[in-house]
Amino acid sequence: MRFCVAFFRLSLLWRFALVAGCWLLWALPAQAQQPVRVLAPDTTEIAQPDSLRRGFDEERLLNGLKAYTKRKTIAGKAAAMLFRFTPPREDRAGLDAQLVDRQFAKHNFKIVRHINITPLDAFGYNINDVNRTPRNFLEKAGNSLHIKTARSRVRQVLLFRPGQELDPLDLAESERLLRQTAEILDARVFVNEATTTADSVDIEVITKDVFSISGGFQLRDVDAAVVDLRDINFLGMGHQFRNSYQYGRNQPQSWSYKGSYLVPFRNFLYGQVRVRDEYRNKEQSFSLNRSFYSVNTRYAYALNIDHYNIDATRYPDTLYNPLRYYRQDVWVGRSLRLPSYDLGYDNPGRLVVAARAINTRVILSPYPEYRTNTLLYGTLGYTVRRYYKDKYLFGFGRTEDIPTGSIYSFTTGYELNAKQNRHYYGIRAAYAGYSPLRGYLYLNAEFSSYLLRPQNSWQQGQLNTELLYFTPLYRTGNFQWRHFFWNRSTLGFNRLTDEAPLVIDGNRGLRGFNSNQTLRGQSRFILNYEANVFTPLSFLGFRVAAVAFADAAWLSGGGQAIPFSDKPYTGFGLGLRFRNEYTVLRTFQFFLGYYPRGQISGDGFRIFQSSRSYYGFNDFSIGQPSITTYQ
Repeated sequence: MRFCVAFFRLSLLWRFALVAGCWLLWALPAQAQQPVRVLAPDTTEIAQPDSLRRGFDEERLLNGLKAYTKRKTIAGKAAAMLFRFTPPREDRAGLDAQLVDRQFAKHNFKIVRHINITPLDAFGYNINDVNRTPRNFLEKAGNSLHIKTARSRVRQVLLFRPGQELDPLDLAESERLLRQTAEILDARVFVNEATTTADSVDIEVITKDVFSISGGFQLRDVDAAVVDLRDINFLGMGHQFRNSYQYGRNQPQSWSYKGSYLVPFRNFLYGQVRVRDEYRNKEQSFSLNRSFYSVNTRYAYALNIDHYNIDATRYPDTLYNPLRYYRQDVWVGRSLRLPSYDLGYDNPGRLVVAARAINTRVILSPYPEYRTNTLLYGTLGYTVRRYYKDKYLFGFGRTEDIPTGSIYSFTTGYELNAKQNRHYYGIRAAYAGYSPLRGYLYLNAEFSSYLLRPQNSWQQGQLNTELLYFTPLYRTGNFQWRHFFWNRSTLGFNRLTDEAPLVIDGNRGLRGFNSNQTLRGQSRFILNYEANVFTPLSFLGFRVAAVAFADAAWLSGGGQAIPFSDKPYTGFGLGLRFRNEYTVLRTFQFFLGYYPRGQISGDGFRIFQSSRSYYGFNDFSIGQPSITTYQ
């Protein structure tokens, strides 16, 4: 007996909603949209019909269902809570990045007089429609359980203050940073043109929350279960805590706990405490972190202190031995502006220098490779960062920021350990471009290796490449769809003889594939394809997309750098993606996959679920100096 009860997972209501939703998708056009008064002047708006609208002969059926939702009966009220007949206003996608930066250029260096912050609850409000308010019981009940984000928390994220001169870039950057916080779904930051004078401006900030509380309960046996509780906006202050407690384990330690607490401070400084207490794995960590969060950020730094008490093994051994060690990690970076020759506008390029020191003190070690060591790294890089706006990428209609630009970096380091000191060298080059007509293309290449002296021999080298492309948004009647192509490769050179860390399970290769990590190698080549079809169906705040995928992976070991000596492992599947933009657990995906070989199940079929997108964007910010990950 195994089941999982999580927030907003009501089985009977889900069954009714799925059946009714599928019938509606087959029979009805998208819902007509009424004109609304726009509260925030969104720069992505154009006058065009809703892309989900079409006029079919079933208009009478649609009107009949609308009338049914207005009945005072129990069934009528239930239908009114399930179905939404006023879809969100669609904004124009793919706004030019330079236009985003310069849309408020006429207010350059004016004094910020007032900042008016309007936070909106998670349910029933529209960030572009002042008239939209909660209309049904579910929306009102959800808001009653939610604490709205405090204005002081929103003020922490803004890059401008009253009494200061306004840099127009700070408006667009503040809006993007608000959307990137975990507790805010969408944001608008703009100048109030009605109150603007020749030397001062008022700024309007409107934010819309996500429902921050989530949890789960998974019963694994009569006396065994997993309990989860999370809040990413505790008391509306942006504090985040995550807890997972498991009891009834068939191990010497019958329980386990994982938890963390994160606190945001001013100037984008974050402090976090993390605890893990499991059988063979006990960790305690503390960190302070400030990244290059904005194009104009000059300093970034971090401090991490970790203690590990674990039992370690290495492939293919199955014997566990105790490993105890401490780690202190500190780094600091400086971003330098470059001269501009564009009529007073800033040069988007930044020169970044950073240094990092990692000290690992091993108390007890089962293997010779685990020993006390000190790592010193330095990075010199050049980066250009721009952002576009688009929709229907990983979400359903909300504004999404697409990072584009280029990055070139060189990292060097020195490792001091008891066995032999060695040098480290790494280079990286990446580029991304976007066009509403051609789609998005991301290219990345990294090479790194250790150098032993005086032998002048290279050790543990690797070459990583990545290509991600997604097509423009296509429209066919009532549906919208995209294609995604993803290629990743990792080639290992002069690796240690007992190294075989590369797997092709799950997100590291074939989605849904499970070989119990028995398939390992030193080099791999992965191809992923996915088609997403966004449907007009909406119920209980969830939007539905159909997904089809085809994956292939080549894997090699035994010192072979090229992984094409054997035929590939493949996977094919179909599934549905349910996404609710207003809650923390926004995405639920259910798939049926087929894997001709390598899968641990005998018939090659597997039903699996996932709670996050398979793809993601890579930003063009230079972070802490580090070695290239080999996993």
